[in-house]
Amino acid sequence: MIPVTMSPVRIEASLDPRLSRWLWLVKWFLAVPHYIVLFFLWIAFVFVTIVAFFAILITGRYPRPLFDFNVGVLRWNWRVSYYAHTALGTDRYPPFTLADVPDYPAHFDITYPERLSRGLVLVKWWLLAIPQYIVVGMFVGGWGWEEGNGWHGGGLIPFLSLVAVIILAATARYPVRLFDFLLGLARWVARVTAYAALMTDEYPPFRLDMGGPEAADNQPIGMTKADG
Repeated sequence: MIPVTMSPVRIEASLDPRLSRWLWLVKWFLAVPHYIVLFFLWIAFVFVTIVAFFAILITGRYPRPLFDFNVGVLRWNWRVSYYAHTALGTDRYPPFTLADVPDYPAHFDITYPERLSRGLVLVKWWLLAIPQYIVVGMFVGGWGWEEGNGWHGGGLIPFLSLVAVIILAATARYPVRLFDFLLGLARWVARVTAYAALMTDEYPPFRLDMGGPEAADNQPIGMTKADG
């Protein structure tokens, strides 16, 4: 077994035991207020990342208040994504907050780096991350090339999420193995996002860490905490 190193980027989620068979049809609409807020939060995220770029370049540190804000944006985005279109694993409406909500079934966090490389900040978000962008493009969509229309193509995550909720509608049961796989894809995307946003120097691993809880440090791949 290959030992797993704990990632600084942590995504966890728990599947609601009793999901509505049909609520997923309108979750995207119910989440519209969140989409409006996230539109402005993502604009702020970009500006904060630019400021952090120069701070890291000069001091080798990501200013903690800016870091916490960007983690909050990613956390908010993950809760809405988990509810409305990625996995759709809960019927609980996402809270309007940047903070972690302990009793909500979706969680996101990034370990604060005390020091960051001033050299890597110049290249990791574009040059070093190119292979990861290709993979993530296949996961989320927009990965093909059509002459005259640019990049296009459906992503693996939206397709598998649709398959999952169709099975839910037909059987009243959410396929757990498919849920675990979708969580693994979401973790991959989140790690690439954090790396490209200059929030960690740890290069995203080319692996799927599947299941609701993340693997513990040095735990073999393919095991969950419950297996340990």
